[in-house]
Amino acid sequence: MFNKAILIGRIGQDPEMRYTPSGTAVTNFSIATDRKWRDKAGALQEETTWHDIVCWGKQAEFVGEHCTKGRLVFVEGEIQKRSWDDKNGVKRISVEINAQVVRVLDRPQGGPQGGQQSGGSRPQRGQGFEPSPSYDLPPAETEDDVPF
Repeated sequence: MFNKAILIGRIGQDPEMRYTPSGTAVTNFSIATDRKWRDKAGALQEETTWHDIVCWGKQAEFVGEHCTKGRLVFVEGEIQKRSWDDKNGVKRISVEINAQVVRVLDRPQGGPQGGQQSGGSRPQRGQGFEPSPSYDLPPAETEDDVPF
């Protein structure tokens, strides 16, 4: 069996980082992905899907320190379903991505995390930005293009 999710999207709110009682960092955030297609009449349609992301340990600390609302990120992880009873006894279910890899794909846009470098130099390694390859994504498939 195989459980893998790979997403590229923009962070919707600043990530929330906290620590478990044993001292392990955990960070939660959400990203938005877009899907575009043309309907049968030829009109462009667009749909945004929100994905809840959780990451642990050093990855959680990186995200908590270097990722902010609006940043473009690559997320790779496992799809995980959680269920619990809320304070009113109602069963709740959530689906989230337990991220093993989070990479920032865009450059910082100024602010306290070093987006504007003096003299026009590029951020140095270890300053929260690793250059990433550009991704040439294929155009969105239509229903007729799906092989099954």
